[in-house]
Amino acid sequence: MPAPRAANRPELSAFLRAMRSRMRPGDAGLPELGRRRTPGLRRQEVAQLAAVSIDWYIRLEQGRVGVPGTAVLDAVAQALRLSETERHHLHLIARGEAPPARHVPAPASESLRTLLHSMPSTPAWIVDFRFDVLAHNAAAAALFGPGFTAGTNTTEPLFLDPGSRDFQLDWTRIAREHVGNLRANLARHPGDPRLEALVATLRRGSRDFAAWWDDQTVQERTNGTKRILHPAVGVMTLRYDVLAVQDGSEQRLCAVTPADAHAGEALRSLVFGQSGLRAVN
Repeated sequence: MPAPRAANRPELSAFLRAMRSRMRPGDAGLPELGRRRTPGLRRQEVAQLAAVSIDWYIRLEQGRVGVPGTAVLDAVAQALRLSETERHHLHLIARGEAPPARHVPAPASESLRTLLHSMPSTPAWIVDFRFDVLAHNAAAAALFGPGFTAGTNTTEPLFLDPGSRDFQLDWTRIAREHVGNLRANLARHPGDPRLEALVATLRRGSRDFAAWWDDQTVQERTNGTKRILHPAVGVMTLRYDVLAVQDGSEQRLCAVTPADAHAGEALRSLVFGQSGLRAVN
């Protein structure tokens, strides 16, 4: 494939300034403190939202960074709340080529789907190496609620939903396991646009994720126990297992089972009573 062309510097500068000027701090979840001499976000605020240095963003806006990577451009596009058409235009003027297509999770294999639905009392689901949910059974839907659907990502709510800390009583350990798994997966799939964008989103949105990502934690979460606090049945201690599919697809079958009699009874009442639970892995 031909190498990307250098940035169209005058157009890139004008475009980024225009996109920045149309946004109010409140649109990006930032405080609106005092009057501003010029409308829109400051360069420092865009850099903060995109998880890049202020110096790098200034050079990008001035067209002095050569050919920026696709993942960092997507982080800037997300920070500026660009539409898909605007994102496409940003890549063209910054890299000289169209952006990669938005990620669509690959389907789970038919054999795995059959296995999922053969376990009616065991909440189980399939994820890829990005922790995107590819499929789940009815028990998982009953346990995690209607927000737990194919196409969602199990790591995002863990770090970005404030309620996950109340729900996951062992939140710190479970969250750090996710960070270690994501780093290991990124090493196996360097340059994956979806995975890089996910990491950038989590670094922007969670100080804990950013700190743990920067400490180079690497691990493979395959099994263990965790405690969850359900509003209807109270505390449940569950075992979790993550089984890798040995077909080159990097898909994983995840399942939770009760760790004691109380959890078994509570889980059965949720699964067969169809009570919902927060969509957090």
